[in-house]
Amino acid sequence: MMNIFIYDVVKRYRWQMSTKNKILDAAENLFAVQGFNGTSLREITSQAEVNLAAVNYHFGSKKELIKSVMSRYMNELSPRLESSLVNICEQESLTLLEVFSAFIEPLLSLNEFKDNGTSNFLQLLGRGYSDSQGFLRWFLTTQYPGVINNFVKAVQKAYPELTAEEMFWRLHFTMGTVVFTMSSSDALIDIAKSDFDKTMDIAGVIKKVIPYVAAGVAAPLQ
Repeated sequence: MMNIFIYDVVKRYRWQMSTKNKILDAAENLFAVQGFNGTSLREITSQAEVNLAAVNYHFGSKKELIKSVMSRYMNELSPRLESSLVNICEQESLTLLEVFSAFIEPLLSLNEFKDNGTSNFLQLLGRGYSDSQGFLRWFLTTQYPGVINNFVKAVQKAYPELTAEEMFWRLHFTMGTVVFTMSSSDALIDIAKSDFDKTMDIAGVIKKVIPYVAAGVAAPLQ
């Protein structure tokens, strides 16, 4: 009798987790393509082939679903990225190129976590800004403060003259550049091959954009 009970509990747990992951996968795909504001719960339930009650049961609201989609990536990315930033901050001298290059390996590791994970994550992150999802920015900065704090510390060490206001503008422009590049990465890879006979992948695109954004943040103060 006990074995049957345990089997039923495990079976039900697996079913619930399968349903939850189906919702997360559907939401992630739609959010990346259509944005957070442009995606309805009805579209998510339709693609996930579940009912609205399942979304409410597992997440409670659309905001909580958005947080859960981002958390899947941040829980993987945050420890690696924080460690990478801590390591470079220990250097005696530091350049902004080194600061931004610290993102490369942690970001690319998301492709091991999920197919096309790097590009998907960066598009989702960009949506959080372009769709004016203030609660998501608050969530990320409060849930993963180690990444933000160590990144700011690294930038300040590399460019101590940069004011908080100027850092805001330059990082905002950086985010726009990265998001646009990632959203059009497939087209860029095709152009590199057809126009320049260069075989590129997402890693190559990131390694191209890093020196560009680092140079922008490093521009002289007016």
